[in-house]
Amino acid sequence: MTTRTTDSPASLYGVVSLALGVIGLVGAVLVSYVGIAVPALCGALAVTFAALGLAKRIHRVQCAVGLVTGGLALLYPVFLLATFGG
Repeated sequence: MTTRTTDSPASLYGVVSLALGVIGLVGAVLVSYVGIAVPALCGALAVTFAALGLAKRIHRVQCAVGLVTGGLALLYPVFLLATFGG
C-alpha cells in the first residue's frame, strides 16, 4: 500500500502571495525607511502568485487577500508620489 500526496508547488501560491503581500504592504507604509524597491518587488510578486493561484483554484481566499495586499503595496507609493510629489 502506497500513500500518495497531492501536494505540489502550486499549493503554495496562496501562502506565498499572502506573505509577500503583507511584507510589501508593510514596506509601502515604511517606504521612507526601506525605499520603493521592496514594496514594488514584493507587491508585484504577490499579485503574480495570487493570479496564478486563482487560475489554479487553490487556496482562493489566501490568493485573494494576497492580490489585494500586493495591489495596495504597488499603488500606495504611487499615490504618495502623486499627492506629495512636486
